[in-house]
This record gives sequence, C-alpha cells and structure tokens, in this order.
Amino acid sequence: MALTELGELGRRAKQAAHNLAGASRATKDDALLRSGEALVAHREEILRANAVDVAAARAANESETVIDRLRLDQARIESMAGGLREVAALDDPVGEVVDGSVRPNGLRIRRVRVPFGVVGIIYENRPNVTSDAMGLCLKSGNAVMLRGSAGALESNRAIVRALREGIAAAGLPDDVVILVEDVRHETVDEFVRLRAHIDLLIPRGGPSLVAMVLDRATVPYIIDGDGNCHVYVDASADLNMAERIIINAKMQRPSVCNAMESLLVHRDVAEMLLRRLDASLVGVDLVGDERTRAHIARAGSATEEDYATEFLDLKLAIGVVDSLDDAIRHIRRYSSGHSEAIVTSDYASATRFVNEVDAAAVIVNASTRFVDGGELGLGAEIGISTQKLHARGPMGVRELTSLKYVIEGDGQVRS
Repeated sequence: MALTELGELGRRAKQAAHNLAGASRATKDDALLRSGEALVAHREEILRANAVDVAAARAANESETVIDRLRLDQARIESMAGGLREVAALDDPVGEVVDGSVRPNGLRIRRVRVPFGVVGIIYENRPNVTSDAMGLCLKSGNAVMLRGSAGALESNRAIVRALREGIAAAGLPDDVVILVEDVRHETVDEFVRLRAHIDLLIPRGGPSLVAMVLDRATVPYIIDGDGNCHVYVDASADLNMAERIIINAKMQRPSVCNAMESLLVHRDVAEMLLRRLDASLVGVDLVGDERTRAHIARAGSATEEDYATEFLDLKLAIGVVDSLDDAIRHIRRYSSGHSEAIVTSDYASATRFVNEVDAAAVIVNASTRFVDGGELGLGAEIGISTQKLHARGPMGVRELTSLKYVIEGDGQVRS
C-alpha cells in the first residue's frame, strides 16, 4: 500500500471523526449495541474466518500462547459483544467538565473532555482487540484505524464487517472504524508517520514493535508495554491466601500481560510455601535461585534473562529474598512498570510497598490479573499504559479524551 493510499484511509477516518464528534450519547450507544448484535448475528462467518487464521498459525508452528490469543469461539464472541454492551452503559466522557473557575475580571473558565479525533492502533494476533478498540474509541468520540497482524487478517476482516454494519445501522458513518488490510511490514512504518490523519497512536505488541514506534513514529503515542509482573510474599503473609493468589496470577491465563512472571518469597516462609507450590503449580516450568532450588528439586537455575523476561507462558522465575527491602530492589531492577503485588498481613509493609514500588498498578493481597479495564470498572480497555504521561495503567474511555479550555466572557479585553 502506497503512502497515498494509506493517507486516503486516514482522510476517510478523519472525516468520520468530524461527523462523530457531534453525535449524541444515545446515538453512540445505539451504534455500540447494534455492533454487538451484529457480532453475534455473524458469529458463524467470524468463526469460519478465525479457523482459517488458526490453521495457518498451526501450519507455521506458532506457539500455543500465540494460538490462544488468536483463537475465537462462541463464548469469546459473546464476550466481545458483551464488552460493547458494557461500554455503552458507561458514562459518556465527551463534554464532561473536569474543573472550572471564575477569574477576577469575570471570565468564566472550564476544562472539558473532548475526543482526540482519530486513534491508530497497531496490534498482534488478538482479534478481540478489534471490537474492544472500536467500542472504546466510538464511545469517546474517536474514529479508529486498526492495523492488525497478518496472522489475524481474516478474523479482523470478518469482525470489522460486522462492526461497520452495526455502526451504519445506527446512522453513523461506517468509517468510524477502518481496518488497514495491507499487512506488509512497510505499512507499519507508513502508519506510524501518518500525522496528518492520526491524532494518537497506540502500539500493542512486543518489544520490536515498541522499539520501532519509539524510533520512527511522528504521531504522538502511548506505549502499551510489557508485563513483567511480580508477586512478593512477605514474612507475615497468610500462606493459604498467597498460594491462591500465586496460582491465579500465573495459571488462570498465562498468555496475557497481567499474568505473574516472577515470584519473590521472604526467607522466613520460603520452605513451607515453596514446597506447597511445587505440588500446586502443576505444568509450570519453574526456575529459581539456589535457595529456591533447595526446596523445589525440579526447578531449573534462573538466569538474569529469566528475571527480566515476560514469558507469556507457563514458566515462572522464583527468588528467595531476605527482606522487603531486597524485594523492592529486585522489582526496581527487573520490573517493566506494569503491575506489582505484595501478599502481607503487615500494614507497614503494605504501605512501604505501595509507596516505594513504581508501577502503573500496585496490588495488596490480590492477584495481578485484576489489572484489567473490565475488572476495574472501565468496561473494556484499549491497553495498559506503562508510561507516565497522559495515561498510565488500564486505558478506558476517559484516557481516550483530551482536554479543551472553554473561556466565556462579557466583552472583556486584555489591558
């Protein structure tokens, strides 16, 4: 696809964004509900398309992690439709007054939420992102340009056809969502430089994609970063609670960014807890330091790379630490800034952990798997930002808006 062709898609998205900006909440919500209905109505078509993608992934010997992210079934399609219904039920952020004041000269000042315009999203083999992204962008008054991966192209085509049908049925321009179907690598380079048409870029992918965006993008971006998430079990922890949290954080869905990748255990509870985990973490490849291996014979030797890696698989790096200070130092060294958890019965330890660990989300006595837009009441999420400017953590509809100053006067002029 030539840059001029991609630019034409961008021009269409920008025009759709202009039309969407004035739409009422009722119209936007109707489009979301109709889009959800269209996903369910076209589920057989979507599943047939997805089967083509899954078969191609298997033929290419992709990992089960990749295939799990790619695979759709009726329950996942219903979940996608349910996500759109949940987003429709959220408050409309557009026009929300954030704050206001009256100046001594009588000027009335307020800041209100406004859409960005066109949001561009680059993402890998996760077709559920297609509907999530559209829903959040439409609710926040933004058009969206989607550049998915080659491995999910047939699934994305079928999903976008259904979404566009629902949007048009509500009387909105179907170009509110546009799929870039050219999946050559060169297109990504063009996409991230489409500043005339894309107002905000969100890359959702691995380190190579993020590095490319950091190096080449001219469109402003928010980084949806890696999730090298830790759980630290303190000396005072309830070990039954700790075991439940660890099993959930590692095993409930290991292929996602909020799964635990490293476990730190205080030396005072290491023997008892690690022997229990040896039995309960069935199917998990365990690696650890020398003190870990003293209690779990099957554990391999952990390397520096293991502690720094987002496995996205049934693998866990374990370390035994002497103190809360050591745990915090370890996390500062290896964390990707996504989600970090402590299990403790000591209020002072919890407070120090919350105050001293620098991450988008810090959790006390709960699983890292709760760092998710749906679980935190945002509806779906566009991603989880690990950077600190504009948005941090799960990004819902409010994070897809900017602010505008509205200034009202009665003829005031500046002296």
